[in-house]
Amino acid sequence: MKKLPLVCLIAATLAPSFAFAHQAGDFLFRAGSITVRPNEGSDNVLGLGSFNVNNDTQLGLTFGYMITDNIGIELLGATPFNHDVGLKATGTIATVKHLPPSLMAQYYFGTKESTWRPYLGAGINYTTFFSEDFNNTGKGAGLSNLSVDDSWGVALQAGVDYNVDKNWVVNTSVWWMNIDTDVNFTSTDAAGNRTRHSVSTRLDPWAFMFGVGYKF
Repeated sequence: MKKLPLVCLIAATLAPSFAFAHQAGDFLFRAGSITVRPNEGSDNVLGLGSFNVNNDTQLGLTFGYMITDNIGIELLGATPFNHDVGLKATGTIATVKHLPPSLMAQYYFGTKESTWRPYLGAGINYTTFFSEDFNNTGKGAGLSNLSVDDSWGVALQAGVDYNVDKNWVVNTSVWWMNIDTDVNFTSTDAAGNRTRHSVSTRLDPWAFMFGVGYKF
């Protein structure tokens, strides 16, 4: 009987190691640095080649819910991304902002007691573009009235959570998003003739996120 208190003490000491949990009913909030790297391409733009788009890093936010111990859903958000858009022959001609919220279904490997929880996800991405504007180089070339169509597409992800304790996690994840859009603008030639253009453009970016999370 004297051994019983010792057994209870050992069990109490080990209990936190079995309370890391990604389990049914958990909400997960993650925040960190997210970098979007477009894998761009487009139709030929006024005989000057295709658009190129630079990378940008912003604050990434995800909100998740565990439906079961292994299946979850997650919404990706971020502060607006700001990209320079250019052509090889002219350099940067415009700036564009966008937001790419994505809703994912996820499968988490391991068990609810696992310290490491790698996961895969698939879902749908909606990208909205705004604040499209030609800079002085673009305007000097006779370009105006820039707009970029919103886009719907597939999104895929892979990531891993490391459970520091029962509430805090360290996370890294990578996303791929199918973003196809039309870039619309007006050109004005030397004679003052105006022509409206619509250029089919692919962005298909990779996004890399590093951050911390809290579950409750």
